[in-house]
Amino acid sequence: MLRTIFLFLLSFTLLNAQKDSVAIKYANTILAKDLSKHLHILASDDYKGRETGKEGQKKAATYLAMQFRNLGIMEYQGAYFQSFPLVEIGTGEVALTQNNQTFEFKKDFYCLPVFDNQSVVNELVYVGFGIEEEGVYNDYKDVDVKGKWLIIFDGEPVKKGKYLISGTERKSKWSQRYEKIVTAKKNEAAGVLFVVNDLEREVNNKYFQHKLSSKEMMLKEDFEKQSPIGSFYVSAGMINQILFSKKEDSSLDKLISKSRKKGKPASKTFQLNHPLQVNVKRKIDELVSENVLAFIEGSDLKDEVVVLTAHYDHIGVKDGEVYNGADDDGSGTVALIELAEAFMKAKAEGHGPRRSILIMPVSGEEKGLLGSQYYTDHPVIPLENTVANLNIDMIGRLDNRHPDNPNYVYLIGADKLSTTLHDISEEANKTYTNIELDYTYNDPNDPNRYYYRSDHYNFAKHQIPVIFYFNGTHEDYHKATDTVEKIDFNKVEKITQLVFYTAWELCNRDERIEVNVENNFKNK
Repeated sequence: MLRTIFLFLLSFTLLNAQKDSVAIKYANTILAKDLSKHLHILASDDYKGRETGKEGQKKAATYLAMQFRNLGIMEYQGAYFQSFPLVEIGTGEVALTQNNQTFEFKKDFYCLPVFDNQSVVNELVYVGFGIEEEGVYNDYKDVDVKGKWLIIFDGEPVKKGKYLISGTERKSKWSQRYEKIVTAKKNEAAGVLFVVNDLEREVNNKYFQHKLSSKEMMLKEDFEKQSPIGSFYVSAGMINQILFSKKEDSSLDKLISKSRKKGKPASKTFQLNHPLQVNVKRKIDELVSENVLAFIEGSDLKDEVVVLTAHYDHIGVKDGEVYNGADDDGSGTVALIELAEAFMKAKAEGHGPRRSILIMPVSGEEKGLLGSQYYTDHPVIPLENTVANLNIDMIGRLDNRHPDNPNYVYLIGADKLSTTLHDISEEANKTYTNIELDYTYNDPNDPNRYYYRSDHYNFAKHQIPVIFYFNGTHEDYHKATDTVEKIDFNKVEKITQLVFYTAWELCNRDERIEVNVENNFKNK
């Protein structure tokens, strides 16, 4: 019995010898009650859903800067904010007419407010599914589409239930459409009419109604560079009316059949009996948004930096309801405040990080990862000096895969560029937090493509190793019901501590982690 007790005590001592008592001391300053205090403020109606470029987002930016100032973090190069100019684009005039008939928006067709176009279309070129994949399938073979408007079918050609196009079966409908527009533009087409299988159902979807009524947002510098082609989503009935003078003359079904038959592309040029008049004019507004900068200078390795991010914007007010975004991404935002406090307490007591830390709540994520894109296009610290990015986006709720288990987090991206980063993350969890690390969404074939959908991606595409911490979506995702009383703050506390331990190791280890995995991001 004495020998058994001795061996137990010895193993316990050896286990705890591996732990860094200094790191534990400061990780333990990350507390659920403090996370709750901050989130009850940021996710309140007073912040009006923190929409990018709007009053609530700017109020949140001021609150975050005030917290960092109170922690003793001084302005970085004279400012807490990295401002970036934006363009907000809404639908102005939209009209498609032919032979004195005006087609009805959201019944016959719709378009998103991403282009201006005034055209008279006298011919349309049908190019099947509008796919051009080298060595596999080419709808553009032997057809000249330069300066012409195209008819393209949604989806992909199939043969006996299997897709003929390599890899694209894993891509979402909107990814497919985007690629088809890019391909049409590359072939110098003037515009595209997408034939949508069930247009009525698509436009009546509640989420899509919101998308149609919302405005698009872009970085101003990207807006000034773009030259988008016209792209409309139209019903089969509308195409029949445009192409054929009599309904019984319609050969649209024959075109579909020909495209699918043996997977062979088909093309046909239609001279219109009556020209199609296109008139689209966008409504443009200019805005400014802000990333918040909290810089903690390191010691002997201070020229290298670890960047911690979470987006603090959300989607604002819709139809009079405030979308507070408590989980998305209020949970990640308040985690950054607590991380800043933990590292500043360590520094004040002589245990500051060897490498510098940039804690950066970013804006514009909900509009297309705009704030993080602007930062990586205009970094305040050279990207070549950036060791890693740890990004936190939604860590306060449970998803339906873990309904009774709050002790989990999805990790995405840790092994995509650096096996060392993955190993550090695993070891930090095994040593300190013992959270279930779920790699479901780290699969390259994940149809949700979360790796490309939060701010870490803008670092990863510059070959900077990343980890994305995520709890998955839930029934309140992007709804007005994503509110603070539903947040599990003990869960947020534990995941934030895992981020701290991982960042602590990244900042204090002798050697910078290596980029030793090839990832060229061709599948975005």
